[in-house]
Amino acid sequence: MVAPDQRRSFLASLFDAAVAAADPRKVIAAHLPGRPKGRTVVIGAGKGAAQMARALESCWDGPLSGVVVTRYGFGAVCDRIEVIEASHPVPDEAGLVASRRLLETVNRLSADDLVIALISGGGSALLPAPPEGLTLADEIAVNDVLLASGAPISAMNVVRKHLSQVKGGRLAATAHPAKVVSLIISDIPGDNPALVASGPTVPDDTTRHDALRTVERYRLTLPKAVMRHLQSDAAAAPHIGDPRFSGNEVRIVASAGVSLEAAAVEARRRGVEAIVLSDAIEGEAREIAHMHAALAIQVAERNAPFRKPVVLLSGGETTVTLAGNGKGGRNSEFLLSLAIDIDGKSAITAIAADTDGIDGSENNAGAFADGNTVAKLAARSVDARKLLDTNDSWSAFNAIGDLFTSGPTGTNVNDFRAILVE
Repeated sequence: MVAPDQRRSFLASLFDAAVAAADPRKVIAAHLPGRPKGRTVVIGAGKGAAQMARALESCWDGPLSGVVVTRYGFGAVCDRIEVIEASHPVPDEAGLVASRRLLETVNRLSADDLVIALISGGGSALLPAPPEGLTLADEIAVNDVLLASGAPISAMNVVRKHLSQVKGGRLAATAHPAKVVSLIISDIPGDNPALVASGPTVPDDTTRHDALRTVERYRLTLPKAVMRHLQSDAAAAPHIGDPRFSGNEVRIVASAGVSLEAAAVEARRRGVEAIVLSDAIEGEAREIAHMHAALAIQVAERNAPFRKPVVLLSGGETTVTLAGNGKGGRNSEFLLSLAIDIDGKSAITAIAADTDGIDGSENNAGAFADGNTVAKLAARSVDARKLLDTNDSWSAFNAIGDLFTSGPTGTNVNDFRAILVE
């Protein structure tokens, strides 16, 4: 590989391999529960929920019905399962309606019935259900503060699950005494199922006090009504030992680790050694970029600790603490920071993209960067550092035609990063 378009085609093929490994059509069939004596009811939420529902319909031997909610533009045609589309990352009225529909769907079931919950990342925003005394506007305000805070997704979801009538296991508790089998595509570093979509069907041992500690640690300014709720016993979520969950099952059907290994296999098939650094990286996107850049430069200049050619793979979920009002997402911010660090290093080419197909506020999955990115921006009178300072990474890569657009993928195992060193 010599030409830039060949390098980028190679990196895009690794992204495709990672996404394919998490395709609901491939993973759902291997994790089906047995048919119940009574009804089979399907519920779901997340960016991959509609495709998961379609996959389930294609392989389920028996009657079923239900409803799932996904992001606008991420829907799929299903015959027996209703698909509702709502707003992400900012909740809206359609999400509020969807939350009520899911609660109604699992209410008044019997012990002979089965609930199959199809959960993927993005479900937190798609399932607004403020508790008594709070409003949708309160939940939107909380969401905005969390997204701008730089807090990791695990911390954000601890807060969210204590401000909901659905999250924190409450949806599964409503389904009792029916058995709930959760099929989960994990976008959470470490794959804790209770944190995916803030755990609507999976409880954990966090408390409202953990949520309050998160508020304090990240200096979150939340509405007064929200703080009053968190400081009251009404915020308590069902505990992991609650007997209503005793017969339920939780199955992780796809994850970043599996997807990164699939990308590594594809790289080796094409003659390039692949190293998976980690599938659970968290932290500020621009700071994580410094670490990746330092390693790539060492490989480029010293042929160590890995021999060239090699592609360095990593996943997880970085964060962005907003200081400006530019366009972009955490993957393009990572790349712009990386591009500044590898400026002039022609042997290094990288892709960073969200496996759901959307990075941040625009319709690109991510972008490409290499040792010439900063120079190309300068040639168009664009200051890379200034755009990074204002969180305007989308504008940087759009200016030089280096955005990567895949469209909605139907799945979500979070960040995908691949850095090729020749």
